[in-house]
Amino acid sequence: MASNKPAPTAPFETDFFGDEVAERAWEEWNPTEDSVRPVRGRHRVMKQRGGLARSSTVLGVGVIAAVGAGGMATAQSKPPVSISLPDSISDNLPDAKSLPGVGSFMSDESSDADAGNTAPLTSATLAADTGTGSRAEAQGSAGEALRARILQQADQQRAEADAEAKAAAEKLAAEKAAAEAKAQQTAAEAEAEAAKLAAEKAAAEKAEAERLAKLAASYALPTSSYTITSTFGEAGSMWSSGYHTGLDFAAPTGTPLKAVHSGTVKSAGWSGSYGYRTVLELEDGTEIWYAHQSSISVSVGQKVSTGETIGRVGATGNVTGAHLHLEVHTAGGTGIDPMAWLRDKGLTV
Repeated sequence: MASNKPAPTAPFETDFFGDEVAERAWEEWNPTEDSVRPVRGRHRVMKQRGGLARSSTVLGVGVIAAVGAGGMATAQSKPPVSISLPDSISDNLPDAKSLPGVGSFMSDESSDADAGNTAPLTSATLAADTGTGSRAEAQGSAGEALRARILQQADQQRAEADAEAKAAAEKLAAEKAAAEAKAQQTAAEAEAEAAKLAAEKAAAEKAEAERLAKLAASYALPTSSYTITSTFGEAGSMWSSGYHTGLDFAAPTGTPLKAVHSGTVKSAGWSGSYGYRTVLELEDGTEIWYAHQSSISVSVGQKVSTGETIGRVGATGNVTGAHLHLEVHTAGGTGIDPMAWLRDKGLTV
């Protein structure tokens, strides 16, 4: 095996701390299988070229760099790596515990075996472990916070839904109550209106009864003990006009005839087919005709009162038997139904 060239000599050397030291003679080193310790990983021993100048400084810096690199490495991604050096170099290395900032990370009770098999504990490793725990705790805290937030939002949404449902129920109840109140009010108003109409009707009926009673006191039937034989408007050849123009009261001859209301005698005497007739004019211009009398008891211009006798029943004129033919004419001369007129005055025919 060819030997390496001897390292060039230098006038002086520096130690780890940068101080000049006396020149040291270096021996030729041929690495062999016996002299070289097996190296783990991908590290390999490089051939020495030109000697190892400033060996202590280079190795010290290498140790610090190695420690720094170990601190920068991520504990989770890369496993710690052991560094192996030849015995001739490792014997000249300063104690690791004496290095500034390194001894504090090494235990006094550690053995060489432990040191060879276990990677040194660095601040990066602690930081990595602490970071892993912190991240796990942070993730757990974030998960709990998210869960709490989701539950809070769910509770809030549930509360809002309950509030909306309650408001809708209250609104529906209010609308229902308002509708019931309105229906009750409408029913009450209808009942009140019906009561009012009934009262008005009763009052009107009472007033009409009082009016009729008053009229009945001032009006009277033309005769008594009678039978109605012909009514107003009946058709027949017996009457020259083709229909009956009055109301016939059949009664025995000589039955007294009375004034239906107070008035003035307008005419009294013979009148053709009417026989003996008396015309009584009332204050409003209405005329009452008494026909077919057997005798007349009043004269023209005479004033009579209600119920006063003005003549007697007979069978004079165009008749078939004794009776009173009674006609009622308005102030304008139009003949109307005597029965309706008498009933309107409160009289029962």
